[in-house]
Amino acid sequence: MEHSHSHGHHHHGHGLPSSTGSLNKAFGWGIALNILFVVVESGAGWYYNSLALLTDAGHNLTDVVSLLLAFFAIKLSQRKPTERFTYGYGKTTTLVSLLNAILLMLAVGAIGWEAIGRLGTSPELNGAAISIVAVIGIAINAGTALLFFRDKEHDINVKGAYLHMAADALVSLGVVAAGLLMRYTGWFWIDAVLSLIIVSIIVWSTWGLLKESLRLSLDAVPQGIDLKAVQTYLRQVPGVEQIHDLHVWAMSSTENSLTAHLVVTDAYQDEQLSTIRKELKEQFQIQHVTIQVERGPMSQACAQAEAHH
Repeated sequence: MEHSHSHGHHHHGHGLPSSTGSLNKAFGWGIALNILFVVVESGAGWYYNSLALLTDAGHNLTDVVSLLLAFFAIKLSQRKPTERFTYGYGKTTTLVSLLNAILLMLAVGAIGWEAIGRLGTSPELNGAAISIVAVIGIAINAGTALLFFRDKEHDINVKGAYLHMAADALVSLGVVAAGLLMRYTGWFWIDAVLSLIIVSIIVWSTWGLLKESLRLSLDAVPQGIDLKAVQTYLRQVPGVEQIHDLHVWAMSSTENSLTAHLVVTDAYQDEQLSTIRKELKEQFQIQHVTIQVERGPMSQACAQAEAHH
């Protein structure tokens, strides 16, 4: 019985296609501006007794935390593999986005509870001041979102940061409108209602991130990769008779990995490995490929014995 083990790895640079410097700068500015705004908005919310401003400040604070976590995760994922961490630290990006989503859900739960309690008792509020603070929020959130626009498709954490900031700009727009309504109508209950609407928006926008990061943390097949299509492609390789032990998972939020055991006939040539790797990368965005090839008349028996093992 002859075993031929062919391990093919194709490594591409960790991190993101754009210059790391520009992304570092984007995170630096985003974090600094948002910390400043959280201080201003929470101070104003407390001073003017506006739950909508406090909710928005709470949301912005979790954004600051998420920006810090995402920046930390991307930095870690760029570190080289070690003897202890042979895959490197890429997985931190997935774990961080999961932690970020959980923190956000906890924060909005507390704020939502407070808003429900306030619905019956609406204190008088300074609508004009609330609107002015929220206008500053629109400028800061929209500006920060633009900083991440270019890199958002390359990494789940950058995309998370971009979506957070874009959603925040819209939320601040809602706060501006509510402030003006309160100023001219005296409907102060709008503040608590808007707070609940903001909570709903956050839950809705975070749910997808929570689900996807949980899936990736459990080494599920990454979204966008069709495992059936991968199997079909491998079966069509000349000389491939059988496929087993096929696994596809995310090594980080930017890189995917595949391992497979191919049982082949004499029609299969070892030179085909580089083509397989190239096509798996181009067609399925799988950058790290390890394939074990098993040939010879006993190959079927070996595969069955291993399957029953």
